[in-house]
Amino acid sequence: MSEEPDQGTVLRVAEELYGLPLAEFTPARDARARELKGTPEGPVVKRLRKPSTAAWVVDLLVRHETEQVDQILIVGEALREASAGMDAGQLRQLTRQRRQLTAAVTTRARALAREHGLRVTPAVADQVEATLTAAMIDEGAAGAVRSGLLVSTLAATGVDAVEVTAAVALPGALGHVAAPVRPDPPSLHAVPDAPADAGPDQAEVEAARAELADAEQALAGAEEERTSAVARVEEVQAEHLQVQSELDELRRRLVALEADAEQVGARLTEAESARTEADTAHRSATARHRRAAADLDTLLG
Repeated sequence: MSEEPDQGTVLRVAEELYGLPLAEFTPARDARARELKGTPEGPVVKRLRKPSTAAWVVDLLVRHETEQVDQILIVGEALREASAGMDAGQLRQLTRQRRQLTAAVTTRARALAREHGLRVTPAVADQVEATLTAAMIDEGAAGAVRSGLLVSTLAATGVDAVEVTAAVALPGALGHVAAPVRPDPPSLHAVPDAPADAGPDQAEVEAARAELADAEQALAGAEEERTSAVARVEEVQAEHLQVQSELDELRRRLVALEADAEQVGARLTEAESARTEADTAHRSATARHRRAAADLDTLLG
């Protein structure tokens, strides 16, 4: 009978791996699996999945901005408890507040990822925000996010429970709480005065370059959306012109039909008048015929 892997050991290894930079995950996982070769934990570690970009950003946020994530989860729990007795207006207001909070934390998540060498695209940011929203709406999703061991993002409908088992690295992750990463305290050492002709600070330059790269990416996305919108407008305009042309043709046809109807109506009036005259003549001829027949019968009788 094979020995069961120690879940505590596996969770400790997972905690370490999912806290690494995204590019380092796979080589670090394989190295730890080799270290654990021959143990029950080795195959389990080897099967740990690399997180998606958005899932890694959420895991990063959980470790480095623990207080903000806790705030989201606390507010989400309060909203879930309060929503049952609220009217539609109150629910709309709470939904608006929830969106503002998740949007603000997503903005911080993008900045945090940039600080750790990863530029977050708008599409990835949308997945991050959807995952944070799911954590506010669904208790199970909240536990998955707080574990810091997400491998894929989450989405909530607000109706059905969120399926979280496949979104975390291990089944035991759902009871795990990621340890926060505390910033290193600043070292105390003398800093020489900068020379008068010193250039710009390198860190500021890198931050500016990263911001420019993000802005360029956002601009490219906006231009793509604008191009798509312009094409859609042109498509609908062409459709509108086609429908307008068909409508104008129907109007012309209606005018022609109304003229035809007027002419046919006039002919119908004439035909009805002729029929009336014919009916009168027929009745007169019928009476005359009866009188002539009676006169003949009298003479012959």
